[in-house]
Amino acid sequence: MAWGKKKRCSSNGGLMRLMVVMAVLLSGLWCVSCEREKEKETEKSRRNAYATMMYVGTPRDYEFYVAIRVLLKSLATLDAQADRVVIASLDVPPRWIRALEKEDGAKVVRVENLENPYKHQDNFDKRFKLSLNKLYAWSLVEYDRVVMLDADNLFLHNTDELFQCGQFCAVFINPCVFHTGLFVLQPSMAVFKDMVHELENGRENPDGADQGFIASYFPELLDKPMFYPPSNGTRLDGTYRLPLGYQMDASYYYLKLRWSIPCGPNSVITFPGAPWLKPWYWWSWPVLPLGIQWHDKRRQTLGYGAEMAVILIQSAIYLGIIAMTRFARPSLSKLCYRRSDKSISLVQNTLKLVALWSILAAYTTPFFIIPHTVHPLLGWPIYLLGVFALCSVAINAFLLPMLPVLMPWFGIVGVLMVMAFPWYSDGVVRALCVFGYAFCAAPFVWASMTRIMTGLHQSLEREAFLPRIGGESSPPSWFNKLY
Repeated sequence: MAWGKKKRCSSNGGLMRLMVVMAVLLSGLWCVSCEREKEKETEKSRRNAYATMMYVGTPRDYEFYVAIRVLLKSLATLDAQADRVVIASLDVPPRWIRALEKEDGAKVVRVENLENPYKHQDNFDKRFKLSLNKLYAWSLVEYDRVVMLDADNLFLHNTDELFQCGQFCAVFINPCVFHTGLFVLQPSMAVFKDMVHELENGRENPDGADQGFIASYFPELLDKPMFYPPSNGTRLDGTYRLPLGYQMDASYYYLKLRWSIPCGPNSVITFPGAPWLKPWYWWSWPVLPLGIQWHDKRRQTLGYGAEMAVILIQSAIYLGIIAMTRFARPSLSKLCYRRSDKSISLVQNTLKLVALWSILAAYTTPFFIIPHTVHPLLGWPIYLLGVFALCSVAINAFLLPMLPVLMPWFGIVGVLMVMAFPWYSDGVVRALCVFGYAFCAAPFVWASMTRIMTGLHQSLEREAFLPRIGGESSPPSWFNKLY
């Protein structure tokens, strides 16, 4: 009896061990299958790419380098399931290349600059001299689809569905001409070589840049159907127009749309307008209210460590200037001494000119020395501090009235507050408020200029500062006390 129980227990134990072994084997097979599925999914996702281009040779190379890094990092934060590629010319600094590869996880493709045969056109803009490097996107044949991007795109949502589009897809911002700030393409060496051949043959190009060339290469896109991504994830063939939401012009912010276009997605903002109002410039906000959104992206991704040292140094210099002008008050009497009536007029006019130019320099110099890509909430305070510091030098050097000299300073603060007001119903109301403020402020600015000229003239005419000598050969004894 005991032997039978022992036999049954042994049988049950063997069955349990067999079941455990089977479970382990099944779980192992399941894990292997999952890993293979993940590898296939990763391989599939990596057959697509978001690409942009970088070249050097313009005064704004660093600004575009920063913009490209923010673009790449924003795509990463949106969990874009595709490679991020930078088509960089051979003369891009190696330290920039290392940062793009190691810090931003981008794949950098080095290329030679394509010669621009349109650079002698009358309407050619020199800043687009190397923009034809964008054609290298068609040479990325290791990818099935490439979304080619300009650096001035701001992504609001993931746009991986664009990889389902056809051989060429673009957005018509202009009613008749599509925009090349974002387009989808199927890489092909045959197409790339044909494009280069067309360049060599001098294909007609209205603007001499990539925009005009690509638009002339795909002239029938306007007649093509609109792209809507298939729900089953399949990839389409042919050419398509992309919905406007994939390239929302920044000017739409000023309308009632507020980034909400009723037809199609609302995914990407582009800034194709004035070159000096790109979103990464600190002065673009609040001139362009949306500029702060780009800087929010940079703050969340790249940060501002590169500019902070310069900002701190400038702040210290401006505070030092304010302190020195507060405790050392120079007077005009130590600057000149007139000996004849003929020289009096010349000296007075010269000093008036110098005083006016010093005030103008006080308002313009800080603008140009602040790092262009710093955050607006740092850029504007540093600018206002710099203007105040330099104006204090002019005020104390020429004994000018303080309030009239600083009236434009108060005007700038006021207009910034008017433009930054967040509760306008639409852009038209905002523009009317800005014009209304300018209309009301203009008389005060004019009165301040008049008061500055009057005060300067009175200072120059004071006997205590510039005594009238006439025919005397030596200045009076009390004049020497000024020294």
